[in-house]
Amino acid sequence: MYYISRGPRIKPGRIIKKCNDCSRTISKCPSAIYICTMEISFSLPDIKEAAQQFLDAAGERKVIALHGEMGAGKTTFVHAVCDVLKVTDTVGSPTFSIINEYSSASGNTIYHLDLYRLKDEQEAIGAGVEECFYSGDLCLAEWPEKAPGLFPDDTLHCWLHIKGNNERMLQINL
Repeated sequence: MYYISRGPRIKPGRIIKKCNDCSRTISKCPSAIYICTMEISFSLPDIKEAAQQFLDAAGERKVIALHGEMGAGKTTFVHAVCDVLKVTDTVGSPTFSIINEYSSASGNTIYHLDLYRLKDEQEAIGAGVEECFYSGDLCLAEWPEKAPGLFPDDTLHCWLHIKGNNERMLQINL
């Protein structure tokens, strides 16, 4: 695990909420850059360790947007996150259901959303996506580009990249 920052070195996990130039929230500022990018490289046997590092980096963030091409392993990574959180339900792909709801051993609710099949944000609203995002529970959303305007300002955006047959790199913009 390593950290890359543009500009002065900052502590990992520090979140700047307002743009210094225009005072807009960072997610709404067209010229904003992420100050700290965390990258976690892993292979399938190490995926649970990577999931734990991811959860540590996410901190108290509740809405996670998982970007990545088809086959990058977004659903597999969500499964690993659910394993680390000791989800008691069967974890599967919500491709057709759009939203899967899981319970952890500690009683917390985790939402797993797959927005791939949605046509637009209106369809996402009809499916109940906003209720998940604003529930206060952990939400792991695949294909966030299908409904970008619905995500809360403090959404943590992550990109999963294929680096080889069994190698992946998770980029987290903190």
